[in-house]
Amino acid sequence: MACDKPTTKTEENTQQTQKKEQNMENGQTQAGVLVLKPMPEFKMEAYDAKSGHYTEVSSEDYKGSWTVICFYPADFTFVCPTEIAAMNAHLDTIEGELGCKVLAISTDTKFSHKRFAETEPLLKDLKLTIGADPTGEVSRKFGVMIEGAGIALRGRFLINPDGVVVAQEVQAPPVGRNVEEFIRQIRAHQHAHKTGEVCPAGWRPGKKTLPVNTDIEPMTGRVGDYITIDEILS
Repeated sequence: MACDKPTTKTEENTQQTQKKEQNMENGQTQAGVLVLKPMPEFKMEAYDAKSGHYTEVSSEDYKGSWTVICFYPADFTFVCPTEIAAMNAHLDTIEGELGCKVLAISTDTKFSHKRFAETEPLLKDLKLTIGADPTGEVSRKFGVMIEGAGIALRGRFLINPDGVVVAQEVQAPPVGRNVEEFIRQIRAHQHAHKTGEVCPAGWRPGKKTLPVNTDIEPMTGRVGDYITIDEILS
């Protein structure tokens, strides 16, 4: 009777590495982490501030496009209007230049959203669509619902045209987020998605990327020969 060939330590390591790579491709990340997973399906009522009318939005509306889904705790609060106004001020860049669709969401009703947009001075020229999630169903799907409080964390998600979440940022309510840094991340993810290159820390258009799609072997363990810390921090 033939005996199975013993598995060497090297073979075991190779098999483990292959399994990790397969899990990454399949988006099998930790519970609560949406990165590398498909965008959750949803449908909800919303307020379209640009038209001034109520509407309905769903995940189907955002498939095939770069998309930003941005949760905030509540209307008529303090940090939230500053974040919404900052996002709105950069809308020409995010939607026009970068081609990203943007949807803001909180657990308030569409009626609250309308009144909020009409009365808060910072939102005078608001053009965003704000989804209404009063039951918290969508917030739970994205893993940002604060149970018991009935509000969402500050969760911001970037979805690529394949419908896969590529960036996720979640913060506690007291601190607002940086829109300019998020725009930098959008540019970097779009470049990586288009070229197969990867972007080092702080990358911006015009700065050096790492072409691992063509030079992976000579670059392995020698990234410092290709890019310096001064170039990274400049």
